Amino acid sequence: MPIILRVLLTLLGGWFFKLPSHLRALLVIVLIVGFSMAVLAVQHIDLEVGGARFERGSDNLLGLRLGLDLAGGVHLVYQAGSEDVKPTADQMKGLLTNIRRRVDSLGASEPNIQQLGEDRVLIQLPGLEDVDRAKRLIGQTAQLRIVERVCQDAACTQFEDRDTGLSGEDIASANAGQGTVGEPILLFELKRGAARAFAELTTRIFNSNPDSPDQLAYVLDEITLVSATVRSPILAGSGQISGGFTPEEVRDLAIQIESGRLPIPISVLTEKVVDASLGSSSLRDSLIAGIVGLALVLFFMVSYYRGSGIVAALALFIYTTLVLAVFKLMPVTLTLAGVAGFVLSMGMAVDANILIFERMKEELRIGRTLNFALRIGFQRAWSSIRDGNISTLIIAFIIYWFGNQFAASTVTSFAVTLIVGVFLSMFTAIFITRNLLQLLAVTAMRRMPGLFTPEPLPKREEGSPRPRPASEQGA
Repeated sequence: MPIILRVLLTLLGGWFFKLPSHLRALLVIVLIVGFSMAVLAVQHIDLEVGGARFERGSDNLLGLRLGLDLAGGVHLVYQAGSEDVKPTADQMKGLLTNIRRRVDSLGASEPNIQQLGEDRVLIQLPGLEDVDRAKRLIGQTAQLRIVERVCQDAACTQFEDRDTGLSGEDIASANAGQGTVGEPILLFELKRGAARAFAELTTRIFNSNPDSPDQLAYVLDEITLVSATVRSPILAGSGQISGGFTPEEVRDLAIQIESGRLPIPISVLTEKVVDASLGSSSLRDSLIAGIVGLALVLFFMVSYYRGSGIVAALALFIYTTLVLAVFKLMPVTLTLAGVAGFVLSMGMAVDANILIFERMKEELRIGRTLNFALRIGFQRAWSSIRDGNISTLIIAFIIYWFGNQFAASTVTSFAVTLIVGVFLSMFTAIFITRNLLQLLAVTAMRRMPGLFTPEPLPKREEGSPRPRPASEQGA
């Protein structure tokens, strides 16, 4: 199969390079558009490339990842360590791993967990509205101890707790379950070494004084969950804990015990909850605003620049498809500010086309052919397009740095969408718009240059000198 594939690619490559340049460019544009539309058409992408798994998409519109202000959810920023104790890089890495394990068990869709600076953690949980539960699950560690309770009387009203050395760190797995009468219980299995110590402990308690038998107690954060006599030695290394839990409490307890202890203490700096209905309303308003804005821009371009405007409208559609596909593949978390950055980049893409068309208009005004006016127009507009976009990119990178340093996810989203949009707007203007116009310049439409300028072309009498472009007058 690899040999056949190589032969096929060689044949296709030879055929491709024999095509005229404008047809090669058209084929590349078709492939780009087809790939972008395929990415957006598939809600969830799940591929295995070179042994690595590539997963993208969500249940949202076009499979895009939406921020909290569009999807609703919980926004938390944690400070790791304290003023006296600064976390190391290894501690921050372990902290992120532990938090991800807890959040994944929480069931939040498309959670966003990232390090901010050297000692802060940003956590965004779309679709979750119980901020107290999220803080309890993420920031608190369930300190479970298994103790031997030595009773001083038959009712065990007076007792002494002895440390057994067994704790939640000795538990290999913990799961929520149900008891014999359907009550929520915690089921656990101990690690191999701890299971042996647990068997010896339960055997010793079982053989204790029959008049005042000792008990096995499970203590969580210094609160006794359950204390009971041992009716038989537990040799299998597994057990269960019941303590009047609700189903949600026993699930959270299992997550906390199984994820282990946080490597460094953390404290909440910022917390925010966005209602899901508010998020869906914001998304609807953003879509309406984007569609109306796009329609107005397309109407202006087509009505003023005529044939060139139609090409620009097609290029803008391709640009929109390409940008959304890149947002999905990166992936970019879209917030309201991110949508604003995307719309701004669309305006810059149109601005680049306007610069090109105005230069073309000057060349057509003095009687240049469409192909020549196109080439000169792009050459003269490129420096303005380049300088304007570079200036915007510099500002966007500065905005991204500030947003990343100060845990402002909306600012970061604006900067990322703007950066992606500016890069792709330059690509669209220089490659797609240019090649589409060049394709028209080799057709019969090259004899109708008046279709590509908003101004009527003056009729030049035979033998009269050609007027200079407006940009050269007064030089």
